[in-house]
Amino acid sequence: MYVGRDMTELTMVPKNEWKKDELAYFHHSLQQMMPYLNVEGQTIYKEIIKEIEDRGGMQRAEADWTHGTRVSYD
Repeated sequence: MYVGRDMTELTMVPKNEWKKDELAYFHHSLQQMMPYLNVEGQTIYKEIIKEIEDRGGMQRAEADWTHGTRVSYD
């Protein structure tokens, strides 16, 4: 379960200041709702994708004992 800032708070924060788990969670959530989003929602989703791409994607460089190679928002 995601525990973090909600979209209301995050809309006041530039995307480059979002944490990776926030980007991952809202990317997944908005991806599931994409067919039902209005233009504003689609724009937010595209901005999240752009920020993820600008950061080089969501893959971790290597795994360790406590983390896999994917960013987890759970």
